[in-house]
Amino acid sequence: MKLDILAITAHPDDVELCCAGTLLAQLALGKKVGILDLTRGELGTRGTPEGRIQEGKDAARILGVHARENVGLADGFFVNDEAHQKAIIPFIRKYQPEIVITNAFDDRHPDHRRGGQLVADACFYSGLRMIQTVDEQGNQQKEWRPKQVFHSIQDRYITPDFIVDITQFHDRKIEAIRAFKSQFHVPEYQGEGEPQSYISTPEFLEFIIARAREMGHAIGVSFGEGFTTARKLGVRDLSVFI
Repeated sequence: MKLDILAITAHPDDVELCCAGTLLAQLALGKKVGILDLTRGELGTRGTPEGRIQEGKDAARILGVHARENVGLADGFFVNDEAHQKAIIPFIRKYQPEIVITNAFDDRHPDHRRGGQLVADACFYSGLRMIQTVDEQGNQQKEWRPKQVFHSIQDRYITPDFIVDITQFHDRKIEAIRAFKSQFHVPEYQGEGEPQSYISTPEFLEFIIARAREMGHAIGVSFGEGFTTARKLGVRDLSVFI
């Protein structure tokens, strides 16, 4: 299945936090969208890797994305090297996205920082035909390089290069975040003996909502999601701006 957009981020729930509204907006425009989680989030303070995979499936259903897969890299210990790049490249070539969305180059969580650079580099090397990969059936894959790699803004504030209006989709974004009931503040979650974490407090979800309001305010709408890009964006029609 060829996708228009593939969101590749370090942990299950990163996509929901930082770009779910944008994915929903693109789906509403008829785009084909998928999610690729680099790890299972097995170092998370709460929940289990198996539980987070299921929560990811629940969130994917809420979002209505066309695919969600997991690379299976080691949470906390993946690095940006040849082996890890070559673990990601087959997925890029499988889905042939025009756009990849990934983590920020700078963020509170080290995995986000490493993940953003790892994915950007893998997207570049995926376009080199001398790097050979095979699909699940053992067939040789053709090289593919996305046209754009966008980096989301998650915990630390980064001045965005552009902001997407997600006002129409913000409520569903929050619903998808809450699908990760082991990770965020969902009162009905029964995690016996599990401690509170940085992201499981009510205040953290309020912060995520406030960040979306801040981004939206910058472009004159209620809610937004901001992104950065290393490559300059070009337009043919000035009417695309709001």
